[in-house]
Amino acid sequence: MTVALKTSLVKSVEAAAAQAGMVMLSASQGSDFNGQPTTIFQFGLADIAGRSLQLELSDAFDFSKPDLLPAMTGHLAAEGKRLRNPRPECYVTLAGLPLAFGKFQWPFHRSTSGADTYIVHGEMYLADGGPQTMHAKLAAAVTVTFAEIVPAMEQPYAETFVYNAIRKTVDLGQLEFLKSGNRQPVPVTTRFYSRWKKQFVFTDTDDNERLAYLLSKVYWLSGVLGEGKPVWIADPRDAQYLNTTEKDLLRMASDEAGQGLMALDGEFAAPTPQLMARAPEFKAALDAALNFTKPQFNESMRSGHANM
Repeated sequence: MTVALKTSLVKSVEAAAAQAGMVMLSASQGSDFNGQPTTIFQFGLADIAGRSLQLELSDAFDFSKPDLLPAMTGHLAAEGKRLRNPRPECYVTLAGLPLAFGKFQWPFHRSTSGADTYIVHGEMYLADGGPQTMHAKLAAAVTVTFAEIVPAMEQPYAETFVYNAIRKTVDLGQLEFLKSGNRQPVPVTTRFYSRWKKQFVFTDTDDNERLAYLLSKVYWLSGVLGEGKPVWIADPRDAQYLNTTEKDLLRMASDEAGQGLMALDGEFAAPTPQLMARAPEFKAALDAALNFTKPQFNESMRSGHANM
């Protein structure tokens, strides 16, 4: 860590990391979309070598609001648990698509097209255990109205709802996986937020849908991508996406452990041979979900039989 970067920002983030049980590995100078200076932090876990988490903040960002530092600590604590997953960058969708997120260019920047929005660029890949060639370049756009409910337009305060908005947009069939292509828009608007409840609402799910989600998550992220190593079940990011609670996700995982489909260890779970034997079922769900993201053409019009 350079002396020049030993600022109040670095000290505050370092304190939040320590409180969250993480170790700051480095802090270096970066730049945002517009060339303004940022600070890039790398964090790790004392008992796990070879894994790190990147956090990039605007250089001018400070913790003057009283709720910002606790929220930062909460973000880092959750990231520390995700870092124990065999593939911390991977998630699944409700329909059963395993995704890997990466190359996000935090923090947000204002739109250059004249739209009244904040933009963050990133990428997601189909992570089914094969070569990661099918992907989507993303441009998540947050309206100025929506930004008013966010504590700060910085990575720790926005990453969860941005990732969940992307998953929701995939669920709606509005993002396509390609081998190349332009950036695809992900609109993040107030439709994802209940002002009455003061919480994000992406998808209303019932017990059956949450159960299917957990089984899919453990199958793909542990069984296929993680060599059977356990994954974090009580992830608040998943709870927000499914409109439920971490406690409820743990309850359902415990029930499935009793049914012999998961091996539960605290808040982490791994698949049993019985769950892995259902591979054809999960592969069929993946194929159906992937097909849903592809543009559908009217074959009669393609053949020139349209009545025009």
